[in-house]
Amino acid sequence: MNDARSDVLPRPVAWLGYGGLLPFVGLAITVLVDPWHALLWGDALVAYGAVILSFVGALHWGFAMCLPGLTDRLRTACFVWSTVPALVAWPALLLDPLFAAALLVAGFVLHYWQDRRLAASAVLPAWYLPLRLRLTGVASACLLLGGAFAVF
Repeated sequence: MNDARSDVLPRPVAWLGYGGLLPFVGLAITVLVDPWHALLWGDALVAYGAVILSFVGALHWGFAMCLPGLTDRLRTACFVWSTVPALVAWPALLLDPLFAAALLVAGFVLHYWQDRRLAASAVLPAWYLPLRLRLTGVASACLLLGGAFAVF
């Protein structure tokens, strides 16, 4: 990450990012193929989604600490925003899988929107937003699919 303008997605980032999708995909498929335990698998999917949403929120805490050239106002906004995804994820754990999935997807989409806003004001690696979009898309699709089938 020395060259923030690099278009090349670092291999470890690719492995970890895309590897992090495996539980989303696996649990969404399991909801479909094991309808007798679909609610259990749906809850597991929501729990994993809540953990990952909290994790992506923490990225903005790291950006606030490390990105050079941020104004004090933008740095403070990053610190504040970094806590919001966890505050969205936590109540999702108390809802049925369909409503929880919808809340988590809203959190992932809002976080991606915040990523785009930050990228307009700060230098982030060129691969960051495309990766976040792909990860958000797959995670969101799995959450909605798994949440819907767990309830119906």
